[in-house]
Amino acid sequence: MSIKNNKYSHLDQLLLSPEDEPELIHLLSPEEEEENNSADVPEVLPILPLRNTVLFPGVVVPITVGRDKSIALIKDANKGNRTIGVIAQKSSDIEDPSPADLHQVGTIANIVKMLKMPDGNITAIIQGKRRFTVTGYIETKPYFTARVSPITEPEFDTNKKDFTAVMATIKDLAKQIIHASPNIPSEAVMAIKNIKSPRFLLNFISGNLNVELDEKQALLETLELGERANKVLEILAKELQMLEIKSQINDKVKTDIDKQQRDFYLQQQMKAIQEELGDAGQQKDMEALRLRAKDKKWKPYVAETFNKELSKLGRMNPAAAEYSVIYNYLELLLDLPWDDVSKDDHDLKRGEIILNRDHYGLDKVKRRILEFLAVLKLKGDMKSPILCLLGPPGVGKTSLGKSVAEALGRKYVRISLGGMRDEAEIRGHRKTYIGAMPGRIIQSIKKAKTSNPVMVLDEIEKIGSDFRGDPASALLEVLDPEQNTAFYDYFLELDYDLSKVLFIATANSLDSVHPALRDRMEVIDLSGYLLEEKVQIAKKHLLPKQLKEHGLKPENLKISESVLSYMIDYYTRESGVRNLEKLLASVARSRAKDLVFEIERPTKLTKHEVEEILGPVKFDKDTYKNKDLPGVVNGLAWTPVGGDVLYIETSLSPGKGRITLTGKLGDVMKESASIALSYLKSHYKKFGIQPVAFDKWDIHVHVPEGAVPKEGPSAGITMLTALASLFTQRKVRPDVAMTGEITLRGIVLPVGGIKEKILAAKRLGIDHIILSESNKKDVGEISERYVEGLTFHYVKKMDEVLEVALLKERVPNAIDVNQPEYETQA
Repeated sequence: MSIKNNKYSHLDQLLLSPEDEPELIHLLSPEEEEENNSADVPEVLPILPLRNTVLFPGVVVPITVGRDKSIALIKDANKGNRTIGVIAQKSSDIEDPSPADLHQVGTIANIVKMLKMPDGNITAIIQGKRRFTVTGYIETKPYFTARVSPITEPEFDTNKKDFTAVMATIKDLAKQIIHASPNIPSEAVMAIKNIKSPRFLLNFISGNLNVELDEKQALLETLELGERANKVLEILAKELQMLEIKSQINDKVKTDIDKQQRDFYLQQQMKAIQEELGDAGQQKDMEALRLRAKDKKWKPYVAETFNKELSKLGRMNPAAAEYSVIYNYLELLLDLPWDDVSKDDHDLKRGEIILNRDHYGLDKVKRRILEFLAVLKLKGDMKSPILCLLGPPGVGKTSLGKSVAEALGRKYVRISLGGMRDEAEIRGHRKTYIGAMPGRIIQSIKKAKTSNPVMVLDEIEKIGSDFRGDPASALLEVLDPEQNTAFYDYFLELDYDLSKVLFIATANSLDSVHPALRDRMEVIDLSGYLLEEKVQIAKKHLLPKQLKEHGLKPENLKISESVLSYMIDYYTRESGVRNLEKLLASVARSRAKDLVFEIERPTKLTKHEVEEILGPVKFDKDTYKNKDLPGVVNGLAWTPVGGDVLYIETSLSPGKGRITLTGKLGDVMKESASIALSYLKSHYKKFGIQPVAFDKWDIHVHVPEGAVPKEGPSAGITMLTALASLFTQRKVRPDVAMTGEITLRGIVLPVGGIKEKILAAKRLGIDHIILSESNKKDVGEISERYVEGLTFHYVKKMDEVLEVALLKERVPNAIDVNQPEYETQA
């Protein structure tokens, strides 16, 4: 049962006729009230549950009946004496109440009129008569019937002064509430004025109070008239206070709305004026920026800066030079991800599969990435490490960044630092300059659309510096985990958090990198590949890639491991696989041409076909194995592109003891030659050389590939071995290569780049390597597969080097350097 709101309040005491014309219901007179109180009450009444109202004696209410039980009750009662009992439910949420869900005290009511509605419901007008209490329920079907007992209200002297004052106050408060409430018609004031009976007035007001049903029910059950009047007075006072507060709020809201309407009107006028002046585009731009800013999640200081700059833009002439700078600045604020980050994939097994799929070997860097993933999974959040991959070209440093990004589930961005000379490339330009823009770091974050991408800083050692600043110094803040939480870009002019970015720098050498910058990075060495590794990389990665890029199918071209080894040995000299990929591309292009011209070729590539496509072999392993010439020794060198075998040639010619050094040698390397000669002169007896021999022969030391600069102390023992072989005319073991620095006392000192040098020797089939005793620990850190098949000779002094490297046998046509006659070397 529910009371429906319609355009007539029952406070008017109006009844709706079927034609929707109001019919006046007269107010209850004292005589009628007395008659209702003394009227006989049936012992058994049909009980109508009311869901959301309480009926008081004398009050008329319209109700809409929708429940089947209630409809049946109204119909039956309307055919009979029209008398029913009305009781409020304890909870309005119960659709089908039981006797326990109803209050005990209710109101006897008379059905004044019943109307059938088009939707099948029934609207009934009922008027309360007197209170009753239920003594017991008889039937629950088809509707409730119960034994009832009428309640006789106790006698009360209504002429008491205090009661009279209370009732007068109640009338005044009711009138004030009617005037203050927009939902109560003003005619209700007349109704209250015309009510003479205090009891009916209290019932009338109680029935229309805006309070909870429990409070209304409590008023119905309060029989003593004075107590009921005090309760009604208290409720009315509270309701009047609430209405006054609402009125104040409404007045304030109305004032705000009036101001908003005024501002809107002025803005519309301004918009019309700007359209006439041709400035409508500016408003559209600003509106678009505002709409984008609504959905942006950023820190308060960023929002404050945005609103300030947007306000400045609105006051600026679009033709002004600074307009585009501020507009670009606002767009940058909106485009940057700020606190938006991509969700990391913590699946370590998946990450390991991706890293192994894309790159062969590189175990050290893979292990470091998986360690980072493991910590991230346990901790949930951590500062990203700053890695530096150090190694020769072509070993996969740059491409590894993409695999790391995929393994972590992050975005990938790359910044090439080669040739960068301007600090503004890192920190951005100040907005005072026309054409100003943010630095490459912020631009890359904007491109990634997330604040935690994998950012590869490629060729970090190739950064330059000039009068425009030093970009390497600007990178100190970027790559410092303690500082990059608040990276400051000159264009952005706001702190940006880079701590979630995983920086991966790449370098071929760290010699030219600023020491402070080098200290901030975790350096991971990536040495070159073995022959076997290159073969596997070519099979699993390079060849399938070239077949796809040249439109070939696997059945069109197959290359065996032996042919791949042949190509690697005789057509490449590199630590990586970049040139090998170029060779495979040449082979793939040749096979694609044959397919187009319908030239039949065997599916498997042969060595003969390799020579047809790539030309004669470019490198020969036997170049370094000279058995019959004195003073020619295999040395090991480190270069930015990996290790290399560098053989040193020496020769004697009649003269006055001069020494000539050629091959574009650096100062340190020239000093090594001088030290070696001085050691040989000071130990002439040990080698069987007369002192005069050093004054009668000119010495020429040459290191081939004269166009390539060579520097470093690691050729010291090689120089001394070559000079010792030259003056003693003893053969040098062709299968030996060496590296190490010497002192004037003949002590062999350790050098760097051991792994790269070992790989270079292994590529050329050299089996024996001489190293300083102190380099033994470096060999121990190298994986066994790199040193398999090699014999290492660890030495402390130069005598041990010569004992291993020089044979007792003299070269054919050996000359005696101690003889006075001048004989030239063959």
